[in-house]
Amino acid sequence: MIRACREARMLVRARDGAFVWACVVLVGLAACSSAKGSVSKAKAATASTASTAPTPTTLNVYANAEVGKFSPAVNGVPSRVYVPNSESNTVDVIDPATFTIVGHFAVPRRPQHVVPSPDLRTLYVNSDLGNALTPIDPRTGQPAPPIPVPDPYNLYFTPDGTKAIVVPELFNALDFRDPHTFGLIKRVPLPCRAPNHMDFTADGHYAVVSCEGSKQLARVDVVTMQATGALTVGGSPQDVRLSPDGRVFYVADQDLSGLDVVDADTFTKIGFIHTGAGAHGMYPSRDATVLYVSNRIAGSVSVLDYATRTVVKTWPIPKGSPDMGGVSADGNELWLSGRYNSEVYVIDTRSGAVRRIPVGLGPHGMCVFPQPGRISLGHTGNYR
Repeated sequence: MIRACREARMLVRARDGAFVWACVVLVGLAACSSAKGSVSKAKAATASTASTAPTPTTLNVYANAEVGKFSPAVNGVPSRVYVPNSESNTVDVIDPATFTIVGHFAVPRRPQHVVPSPDLRTLYVNSDLGNALTPIDPRTGQPAPPIPVPDPYNLYFTPDGTKAIVVPELFNALDFRDPHTFGLIKRVPLPCRAPNHMDFTADGHYAVVSCEGSKQLARVDVVTMQATGALTVGGSPQDVRLSPDGRVFYVADQDLSGLDVVDADTFTKIGFIHTGAGAHGMYPSRDATVLYVSNRIAGSVSVLDYATRTVVKTWPIPKGSPDMGGVSADGNELWLSGRYNSEVYVIDTRSGAVRRIPVGLGPHGMCVFPQPGRISLGHTGNYR
């Protein structure tokens, strides 16, 4: 029933611009307990916005994703962009050097995201209605036979790489699986409806899961594989990203047109930052100084300064619907799918200039690969 509702709303959006619904989950950050004194709790509890600059810190959870810090596992892998076309049941492969499609293949029904494995040696196409994960060899760009997995809307991996976390939206749960065979280890029920996206605390102990349908965030202990809390934030929370200093989670709230700011230690909402209608995907810059936020309904990208927690630039994408993607290895381009326009956007991160590339119907969670990083945590490429 949830899946049917999701599809129906997507079709409505494609015709008349109506909103798509979703919910997010969040987790506390045990590793940051020592930093609690750096920000006034009274100030956090009363803040209506998150404009107050955080106290400087030497921690940068994205340090391994800086320019040039490639894993040896991707040596010799050609740079490609993999675009899952949800309404065409295909994947387009783009050469970012020429901006042309150099590959194309069919996959099981409704591909949602293309996800790098923890060891960066395989990409997985998540086909939720096709109940399958399709492996791709990034060295050849060719798919292997699909792996049967129930309702894999999204896919993540624990920071230690020992467990895959398949997100089966229909079951209001997370499926912890073997990261190689995808055999089920444990299904973890969640205190919210229709899980979607997630991110992890700096110590890797907890996960942030987005739940489409109940306007909540849920905290999940990935070691014990148990849900440990829920937080209602309102609106329609989507993507989730940990700040570089590990102190807060940013939650893209599509219906509230901005970012919920949640304290990672206390698991409370401490602020809100307006970006644009349909705030959806979030991607840190290579130097972890700014966060790129795609505003799917507004047709724009907001640039959030991490140091001040304020929007410093807005790049318009006229008649566009920027969704999910990734930052180029050199940090000079932001690649995003145009969910309702059958196109891909390539945005120059120095000028905001936009290039458009036609692709199949309903492009969604596309993957720019390879990128710098020691390990992939999943989604379209969350690297640490």
